[in-house]
Amino acid sequence: MTKKALISVSDKTGIENFAKALVDQGVEIISTGGTKKVLDDAGVPTISIDEVTGFPEMMDGRVKTLHPKIHGGLLGRRDLDTHLQAMADHEIAPIDFVVVNLYPFKETILKPDVTEEDAIENIDIGGPSMLRSAAKNHAAVTVIVDPNDYDVVLTELDANNQTSLATRKRLAAKVFRHTAAYDALIANYLTDLVGETEPEKLTLTYELKQSLRYGENSHQDAAFYADALPKKYSIASAKQLHGKELSYNNIRDADAAIRIAREYQEPTVVALKHMNPCGIGTASTIFDAYMSAYEADSVSIFGGIVVLNRPVDEATAEKMSHIFLEIIIAPAFEEVALEILTKKKNIRLLTLGFSDTTSIQSETVSVLGGLLVQEQDMILEEPTEWQVVTKRQPTETELAALEFAWKAVKHVKSNAILLANDKQTVGIGAGQMNRVGSVKIAIEQAESAGKMAGAVLASDAFFPMSDSVEYAAKHGIKAIIQPGGSIKDQESIEMADQYGVTMLFTKVRHFRH
Repeated sequence: MTKKALISVSDKTGIENFAKALVDQGVEIISTGGTKKVLDDAGVPTISIDEVTGFPEMMDGRVKTLHPKIHGGLLGRRDLDTHLQAMADHEIAPIDFVVVNLYPFKETILKPDVTEEDAIENIDIGGPSMLRSAAKNHAAVTVIVDPNDYDVVLTELDANNQTSLATRKRLAAKVFRHTAAYDALIANYLTDLVGETEPEKLTLTYELKQSLRYGENSHQDAAFYADALPKKYSIASAKQLHGKELSYNNIRDADAAIRIAREYQEPTVVALKHMNPCGIGTASTIFDAYMSAYEADSVSIFGGIVVLNRPVDEATAEKMSHIFLEIIIAPAFEEVALEILTKKKNIRLLTLGFSDTTSIQSETVSVLGGLLVQEQDMILEEPTEWQVVTKRQPTETELAALEFAWKAVKHVKSNAILLANDKQTVGIGAGQMNRVGSVKIAIEQAESAGKMAGAVLASDAFFPMSDSVEYAAKHGIKAIIQPGGSIKDQESIEMADQYGVTMLFTKVRHFRH
């Protein structure tokens, strides 16, 4: 019996050559719509779907392949006499190859001006149905959803006049991953459309971006998957210009660094190590911002990640080239700056657009047996709404420093304490089991660098007791910002008043676990 292939693709990459090769193998081609026209124009003999079904295409193409003569030909088991008899009784010919990819739903909803009507019309029904039918019956049917698999199939046909069961199983698994991802995009689009925030089923789909050499440690396997709907401001969308591939830890750190950089509109540089900032600097120029970030902690920046929210110029590149940095991320690199930095073989240089940093995305964190989902911590706060709870009011300089510090402390691992002036961080205490421990670390860092003069203190959460305020005040801190909300707030306020410290409550907590 002559073998048959059903071909209907939206991605027509390589389809002409593949179809011709099938014909050379004695395979009869069934096709429809635009695919049939492409193959006919290429001189590939085809049979139309309606010739097989005896039923016309209708409803603007919505109904054409949903027919027993198609799905019977795909699903009928060749090893069961009852199936073969049913196919014979109803004149259903077996279909041995299915080459289908789906309506471009993803590409459609990514269009900035997409309408709901366009999106709905690009939900494929017949395509997934054929793919699933063929994949279920992979014992007999070879199903291809990806043009990259054409060569594998042809190689096996040339060698053995058939595909191997192992290949058919692999292709079937790929089909179900493909249709699951396709349905996930549709489900999420419609879920967002109706405003459902906690659906009973969470459907996520990601695409492999990079196989990693290892994970956090060399004995851990790892891979990097990107959101199927690309996010402009993300490490997954960054373009690498130079250096070896990013590692698992590079990606985690780079993600943490760009989260901080988006907090600031003025020229800003963020230096980061192990998921915590080691220096943040702002200034009127990116060079001065870099120098502020570098001088904030010139020891810890070594081997770190640097993010700049302005293009890298020659002077800044020259300064950065004097130390070892793992990664530099910026909107762009001037030509001379790129020449300077690419002389360093191991440094990784990435560009990332900073024009769309404010879109709020949900974020997920895996736990054993589950997944936590939350909005990103991007609440818009107005300093005019902060409450001064002490007798002394902040000066304008202190207020600017407090605002700078408050933007930064939310990105430090809790318990988080951050000291800063109005242009740079000067001391950071991260991840301690008690808050006063973080205070001591931050102050020790600032004192050892001689940067306590004019420093203010930000705490990501309230002080459970007044010891942190007392310790900070005794070491020269004159201004503090914190959320407030402790049952012992009044004790902290009284301690601040005792030492002439001004203290502001924001009423917003910024834990970062």
